[in-house]
Amino acid sequence: MFQLETIDITLNTPALLFSTVSLLYIGYTTRFMNIANLVRNLKNKFVETHDPSLLPQISNLRRRIILIRNMQLKGISALFCSVLSIIAIYFRHQHTGEFLFGVGLILLSLSMVSAVREVIISVDALNIELSQVEELKSELEAQGLLHMEDIRKFFVRGDDDEA
Repeated sequence: MFQLETIDITLNTPALLFSTVSLLYIGYTTRFMNIANLVRNLKNKFVETHDPSLLPQISNLRRRIILIRNMQLKGISALFCSVLSIIAIYFRHQHTGEFLFGVGLILLSLSMVSAVREVIISVDALNIELSQVEELKSELEAQGLLHMEDIRKFFVRGDDDEA
């Protein structure tokens, strides 16, 4: 029959999550701050222009903010479980410490799954933006208002102007 081997978790094992969670948390916070700035800019732009095309973008950012909040909460909870695991092991409650360490690993994994979901939503939003730019480019070309030579000059001119 299948039998599980016992593992010995020392005080050092849960401490390994500290650096991992800390780095993830910095990354999550940076993403949150960038999205918060985007929301503020879009809100101001919407107040000025009343452009309804901004509403789906704002809605998308709301979903991403909720995901990032959940990522942060799961990461903090994983860190808290690691602390509790260390305390339990320190007071010779090995099974409780191992259980808490396992819960911390699960929470950290769920946090990373949420991060993947947020990245997918972010990439989808960028693809929508890029397709809108491509549509606009096609419309301008069809109307004769945009020529490839103009685009090349725009991107190359910075180097030539300084010489």
